[in-house]
Amino acid sequence: MTAYVALGIAALLTSGITMYSGFGLGTVLMPVFALFFPLETAIAATALVHGANNLFKLSLVGAKADRGLVVRFGIPAILAAFAGAAAMGYVSHFGEIARYSVGSREAVVTPLKLALAGLMVFFAVFELVPRLRTLRFDRRYLVLGGLLSGFFGGFSGHQGALRSAFLVKVGVSTEAFVGTNAVIGFLVDAVRIAVYAWVFLAAGRTAPSPPENGP
Repeated sequence: MTAYVALGIAALLTSGITMYSGFGLGTVLMPVFALFFPLETAIAATALVHGANNLFKLSLVGAKADRGLVVRFGIPAILAAFAGAAAMGYVSHFGEIARYSVGSREAVVTPLKLALAGLMVFFAVFELVPRLRTLRFDRRYLVLGGLLSGFFGGFSGHQGALRSAFLVKVGVSTEAFVGTNAVIGFLVDAVRIAVYAWVFLAAGRTAPSPPENGP
C-alpha cells in the first residue's frame, strides 16, 4: 500500500508541476517507478501516466495546437519513437555485465540500466543547468528535433525537454505551445506503449511484473 501511495503522489505532483513546461514528468517519475518495478516495467508504467497526462492536456488545449508544427515535428517524432521503443526492447534482452554488493544488497548491472542511468543524468543536468535549460534551436532544425525527441521518448521516455527546446522558439502562443506539445507527446506515447506491449508479448512476458503489482 505504501508503494501505491508514493507512486500516486509522485504522479500527481509531477503531472501538475510539468503541466505548462511540457517536460520533466518522465525524468522525475520514471526513477520513482524504478524503485518498485523492474526497469522495463517502470518505463512502460511511466509511459501510461505520461500518455494519460498528455491526453488530459489534449482535451484542454489540443484544439490550440499548431497543425504545421504537429506535422513537421510530430511525424519524424512518431517514426523515431518506433525505433527508440524497439531499441529499448532489444537492449532489455541483454544479460548482466557486472554484479556487486552494497552492504547486504546485491546489485546487477545490465546494458539497459547503464543506458538509462546515463540518460537520466544527462536530462537531469539538461533541466538544471541554466545555460542548457534556456537552450533554443532555430525552426529549420524541427525535423532533427522531432527525430531526436521521438527516439529518446521511445527508448526511455525522455522527450519533453528536447521537444520544448526545439518548439519554444517558433513564435507560437503559450496555448499553442502547450497544445502542440500535448498532441505530439500523446502520439509518441501511444506509439511507444504499443511497441512496449508488442515487445512484452513477443518475449512471452504477458505479465512483466507480479500480478499483485497490477493496481
